[in-house]
Amino acid sequence: MKQFSFLLPLAACTLLATAQPHTNNRSVPGTARVAAFKQHEALSQNSPYKNVQWRQTGPNYISGRVTDVWGIPGNTNVMYAALATSGLWKTTDAGLTWQPLFDKQPTLNMGTMAIAQSNHNILYAGTGEANIFRASLPGMGMFKSTDAGKTWTPIGLENTGTISRVVIHPTNPDVVYVAAGGHEWSNNPERGVYITTDGGKTWKRILAEGTASGCNDLLMDPNDPNTLYASMWNRIRKRWSDPIPEDGDYLYKSTDAGKTWKRLTNGLPETKYTGRIGLAMSKKNSNVLYAFIDNHTPKREPKPGELDPYGRPIQIIPMGVQVWRSNDKGESWSKVSTEDEKLERFAGTYGWVFSQIRVDPNDENTVFIMGVPFAKSTDGGKTFQTIQTWGKQYKGDNVHGDHHALWIDPTNSNYIINGSDGGVAVSYDGSKTWKTFYHNMPTTHFYNVTYDLQEPFHIYGSVQDQGSSMGSSAYTYDKASMQSISWRDAPGGEGSHIAVHNNIMYASSFYGRLVKSDLSQPDSLWWQDIGIKKSDDEEPLRGEWMAYTFLSPHNAGTLYHGFQYLYKSADSGKSWKRISPDLTSNNAAKMGKTPYAINHQAITAADESPLQQGLLYVGTDDGKVWLSQNDGANWTNIEKGLPANAHVSRIVASKYNKSTVYITLSDRREDNNKPYVFVSNDFGATWKNIATNVPAAAVNVIREDPRNSNLLYLGTDIGIYVSSNKGVSWQSLRGNLPASVSIQDLFVHPRDNKLVIGTYGRGVWILDDMNAVQK
Repeated sequence: MKQFSFLLPLAACTLLATAQPHTNNRSVPGTARVAAFKQHEALSQNSPYKNVQWRQTGPNYISGRVTDVWGIPGNTNVMYAALATSGLWKTTDAGLTWQPLFDKQPTLNMGTMAIAQSNHNILYAGTGEANIFRASLPGMGMFKSTDAGKTWTPIGLENTGTISRVVIHPTNPDVVYVAAGGHEWSNNPERGVYITTDGGKTWKRILAEGTASGCNDLLMDPNDPNTLYASMWNRIRKRWSDPIPEDGDYLYKSTDAGKTWKRLTNGLPETKYTGRIGLAMSKKNSNVLYAFIDNHTPKREPKPGELDPYGRPIQIIPMGVQVWRSNDKGESWSKVSTEDEKLERFAGTYGWVFSQIRVDPNDENTVFIMGVPFAKSTDGGKTFQTIQTWGKQYKGDNVHGDHHALWIDPTNSNYIINGSDGGVAVSYDGSKTWKTFYHNMPTTHFYNVTYDLQEPFHIYGSVQDQGSSMGSSAYTYDKASMQSISWRDAPGGEGSHIAVHNNIMYASSFYGRLVKSDLSQPDSLWWQDIGIKKSDDEEPLRGEWMAYTFLSPHNAGTLYHGFQYLYKSADSGKSWKRISPDLTSNNAAKMGKTPYAINHQAITAADESPLQQGLLYVGTDDGKVWLSQNDGANWTNIEKGLPANAHVSRIVASKYNKSTVYITLSDRREDNNKPYVFVSNDFGATWKNIATNVPAAAVNVIREDPRNSNLLYLGTDIGIYVSSNKGVSWQSLRGNLPASVSIQDLFVHPRDNKLVIGTYGRGVWILDDMNAVQK
């Protein structure tokens, strides 16, 4: 038995049939996402269900990933927070209550924001998360508000994909510079640095470095607005590998407001090893410039048994985080950080999600760096003290790990706002103690949801960087109930599909390592490892981040679990039998190496027919789809007619017809937002496309209604849809949900007849009254 730590750093075959052709690059521009939202909005306004009322149930003890934070100098009451896929939020009462500002806009996917120094009512927001997470989502360009966030206007750059920084001229708010990161999974030309001189009416690109490198960070000299600094970053990733440093990620400087640029290289390490770079300087002395460099220069061989943060073997240990300093406005550089061992794993092995560095505006020698922990230097970046957030001597709220944002009040350096994977926190004493607002913003990122049959039933789900969570369906999230915690941590990691029967819960820790827990025990966070061990004739097991687990509908003691093979346990996880060959492409060229590896070519969806025991369907992340009608003794490939190489997000064997099966595929990992929804009425021999009028967005889940065989529910990255005619046409079921929100999973509770959705960025919602839908 072992206990999960919620403080972990950081988440016999027939011949293959021919699938539909797969092009090398299926990515679509942001203009297509704008058009998709217009269609989505029209369907929502014309839907017969436009007045349905969803009830948000939680959680209320955890928030979600923050990408930027801002305050108003000298005013501790007003704070802004941009969240990865939750929109833009504001408080005017020092964090007691928060209001969403972006719920009517076409995207909730936020990269950054900025407030004009000359007029605090003017805000610019850059959409599309610039961090590279497993579920980072693109945006729709730039937005502007002239009334402190009450209303917004889209102002272009919708094809940039992601925006990492916005810089506004200190005296002319119409002059704005934007750092555009570009697409995450594919090349696109709309990357680099842009400028507008008319408040966003027109834009001009003033710095570019190919179709793979975008601008990661952008600085304006606080004492000379004509001097700018930019860091470029080759940020393309593969489905099997995070970004690998390549030559060309340079620092640039302009002294003529961006008309011309020169590279800064004197003293800096080779760019082919530098990865993502963050920049910062102090208003007090803008001659001093700092660079947070994610240095991937090989440093040493791993120690015996040394693993990466997810427990995987690692081939090489890189230099890790380094802090470099220039005392002459970037003309020459030297490494100043000396704590190599401490900073080696400061960003885990995934520096592509960090790189944020800040300098006290009133002291050029006080430096903050953000990674998995959070650290402060008072000697110009030479040594760093991790900011204490828990322990016997600590007084204040515990601050969550994985830090991405920081704002320091230039009128009072003791007032600091921090943003992390947990939410927003504030310090009034220069980072000695913190107050958090994690329970004040319902912005949790759910990967999936499931249920039990207790009364009232509980909802379970895995949550980005929060492990797994569970809560009562009777709980309603509102201001009056914030102090009543009805949701809590549950066994399992953040990357997990959860299966529950009575009090027994099955979940994964990371990459398919399965555990079992008895929720009736006093400390139900303790679990039993029921992990599957590979046999001598098997390759190393490849478990997806969301390795698929499900219980048989015919026997609650029968459990299935997927790596590249499908496994079965007939005794609740005590013993396991492999019941399939490798069901993936098993292409060695598409397998990454740590620290960049993303487990790929693995099972991501599976189901067993409720009408026939042993009738199994399996789908993988590389587009393979299989059928077994004899509980794994034989397998037939059934992917002919489906898009090739697209990630299978869900398979549902019909509860009404034994030969009917539904499948959804998500091609988001090719930057493709085409909706893929198919049905087969002959066990997968042929497929029919039923996406029909679904707006273009990646599809994450499909479910049948348990009471009406004609009803289907669909969750996409833009919202939720329902079909009353088995997919002939679809209608919006948005109701009072935000205009655009990613629906990752859903179910209709079989006893209580309530529709529950798990969103990536806005928690869990329940539709209590199904009469209008099921009539």
